[in-house]
Amino acid sequence: MRLTEIDDGIIEIDSDRAASIRFTSDKFMHGSYLYKVGNEIIVSFIASKQKGNFFALVQSILSEGFSVVVATPLPEMRRIAVKNGYQREMRQHEGMGCEVETWVLRPN
Repeated sequence: MRLTEIDDGIIEIDSDRAASIRFTSDKFMHGSYLYKVGNEIIVSFIASKQKGNFFALVQSILSEGFSVVVATPLPEMRRIAVKNGYQREMRQHEGMGCEVETWVLRPN
């Protein structure tokens, strides 16, 4: 199942929704999850088991024409975002009623 074929919502590790981008428990820790909203995949929480897994996941998402959005990153994830050309954007968070920091990488 490709990302374009799934409804907006949570993408849990090892789920049918995660299959096309190889978001699997052999690469990422349980508890990791993504969220699809329109043409964006939001990284809410992710823990990789090995260096390079996140990069491969991002490339898979981009290859399907989706943007990757990292919301409120921890310092290590912020460093990864800067290194890989993500653009910093402040976005309104409806649930919290305030702006939050996001880092966005769009497909070419």
